[in-house]
Amino acid sequence: MARPEVTGRKSLDSADDADAYSVDEFCTRHRISPQLFYKLKPQGLMPVTFNVGTRVLISKEAAAAWRREREQAAQAAERVA
Repeated sequence: MARPEVTGRKSLDSADDADAYSVDEFCTRHRISPQLFYKLKPQGLMPVTFNVGTRVLISKEAAAAWRREREQAAQAAERVA
């Protein structure tokens, strides 16, 4: 993969400083497809989003809360099985 300074694209590491992620950044960081994000969003299985103009963003806190919820759901499923 080409270095970000050569391609002019931001690396994933620079997104760590962001206070909010775009849907694409969130999906890349969590290794899910945008299609899956939009499929699961109406079911309440994705993090809370907010709009800034036409952009849909996910706060760092909402992403962390979503990860905790998914981990707790997985642990609960393991206990039942």
